[in-house]
Amino acid sequence: MEVVNALGRRKAAVARVFVKEGAGKITINKRDLEVYFPSSILQYIVKQPLNKLGVAEKYDILVNLDGGGYKGQAEALRLAIARALVKINPEDKVALKAEGFMTRDAREVERKKPGRPKARKRFQFSKR
Repeated sequence: MEVVNALGRRKAAVARVFVKEGAGKITINKRDLEVYFPSSILQYIVKQPLNKLGVAEKYDILVNLDGGGYKGQAEALRLAIARALVKINPEDKVALKAEGFMTRDAREVERKKPGRPKARKRFQFSKR
C-alpha cells in the first residue's frame, strides 16, 4: 500500500496527514501522540475514526499540525484521519459520516468591526 494523504481543518488549525500500513504509531510534528496531546480526552478525539472502524493498530500516521489551539488541532486531525481512511476504503464513509467525523466544522472567529470593542459588543450606553 502506498502513502495516502489528506487535509483537515478546524478554526485556525490545519492538519496534513500521511497514512501508511504499520503498527498504529501516530507521530505529530516529529513527536509522539502522547507527548503532543498529554490530555487523554484529546487523544481519544484523535483516535475516534480509527477506533470506530477498528483499524487503530493497522496504520502508521505522520502528521503536520499548524495553527489554532489544542482542541482545534485535535478536531482538525480527526477530520484529516477520517478523510484519509475514506480514501483507503470508500465503503467506510457511511460509518464515519453517521458519527459526524466527515463533517468540516465551518465555524470561524467573527472579525472585529470598526468603532466597537469586539465583533458584536457595543460600548456602554450613557443616557446623560
